[in-house]
Amino acid sequence: MRSRSHLLNDTTADRYRRSVTEGIERVAAKLATTERPFTGVTVDALAPRIDRVDLDKPLHDTTAVLDELEDVYLRDAIYFHHPRYLAHLNCPVVIPALVGEAVLSAVNSSLDTWDQSAGATLIERRLIDWTNERIGFGPSADGVFTSGGSQSNLQALLLAREEAKSDAYADLRIFASEAGHFSVKKSAKLLGLGPDAVVTVPTGNDKRMRTVALAHELERCERDGLVPMAVVATAGTTDFGSIDPLPEIAELCEQFGTWLHVDAAYGCGLLASLRNRHRIDGIERADSVTVDYHKSFFQPVSSSAVLVRDAATLRHATYHAEYLNPRRSVQERIPNQVDKSLQTTRRFDALKLWMTLRTMGADGIGRLFDEVCDLAERGWQLLAADPRYDVVVAPSLSTLVFRYIPAAVTDPAEIDRANLYARKALFASGDAVVAGTKVGGRHFLKFTLLNPETTTDDIAAVLDLIAGHAEQYLGESLDRAS
Repeated sequence: MRSRSHLLNDTTADRYRRSVTEGIERVAAKLATTERPFTGVTVDALAPRIDRVDLDKPLHDTTAVLDELEDVYLRDAIYFHHPRYLAHLNCPVVIPALVGEAVLSAVNSSLDTWDQSAGATLIERRLIDWTNERIGFGPSADGVFTSGGSQSNLQALLLAREEAKSDAYADLRIFASEAGHFSVKKSAKLLGLGPDAVVTVPTGNDKRMRTVALAHELERCERDGLVPMAVVATAGTTDFGSIDPLPEIAELCEQFGTWLHVDAAYGCGLLASLRNRHRIDGIERADSVTVDYHKSFFQPVSSSAVLVRDAATLRHATYHAEYLNPRRSVQERIPNQVDKSLQTTRRFDALKLWMTLRTMGADGIGRLFDEVCDLAERGWQLLAADPRYDVVVAPSLSTLVFRYIPAAVTDPAEIDRANLYARKALFASGDAVVAGTKVGGRHFLKFTLLNPETTTDDIAAVLDLIAGHAEQYLGESLDRAS
């Protein structure tokens, strides 16, 4: 009976309410009192606490479990809502989406078939239609929610492979910029393509795909008797937030009869923008598009989708199982989402976006994303005017890539070490969290600005912290050398 008392049903509704409320109150208290994005805890310090937990000896009490969770997780979690979390593509989340998360987890619909989801299926489909309308696709468009951008890119390239005019996988080629996402190469491997399948197209100083170079590679592909399977254009690269020239790339894809996929996992927030939508003009000419609502729509992970201009292409992901989605269900017009998805059991993640749109509206989302784009522009101006830093490129979205350059040091390798040290020391302090990457083989730092609560004062303060840590390293290095 003790175990049954933990099941959610008509007799335990009050217990459910109390337990979830207690958990929410713990998180709310942490959010209200968190002064830094991270405590700076190390793996060596945290791992023993978790290792000491005996999973075969339950505590039998939610309060006790939450007390323990405070010690092993909540105290040392990295909090993306903090204005000095500036690292990766992690956004603070909006409250309506969290309400949706609570509802969908409790009801626990599975979006693979109608008889497991009912209205949830129709809500997801309506959101797919809404997103396609925002992209500019016509009435033949469709799509499905996914776990994230990597899965969306995989499915898009699967469709492209099946639509290609060749069964010789070794002859298929995918073209992506050198700033494109690593999931393109991973997808090519998972799809059984050859080791040379992905052709890297160089970018210009603006970190956008060079269309002249793309045209050259497409011509060479045909000249060598190979098949241009797909071009992957990026609307918001992970490192730079750069947006490839979509109209020009679309022209080339039409000329060469090549599938155009636009990875807008990051830049999809522009679909709701009030002022910057034009930055992704041309996206409507794609054959498929990746969107990550959990990046620039301020949704909790996971919330993503792959969209296609022609719904018929989704047939390449369709398999029928008698126990689940038999062929007769198509004739009976039963809407089974598993017919379109690489996944079978799948969460009702669409509810979070539904709750957000019904509460805030698309304009509310767009205003938030426009704010972080404006913040990035101000951050760029700070960096460009600061002699301590070299900044790579003006922002297209909300990312800044830069490097601390000490006046008295000329050795690039030593400058690399100073930047690496500064990032690690800043993370260890917990005062701020920033990301890192490489540009031209050299180590750079990165701000990914997705929090409208972050200010230029926060950016300036973090730049001072970075410089302080880098100078400390260089001073200690000089002492060691002497």
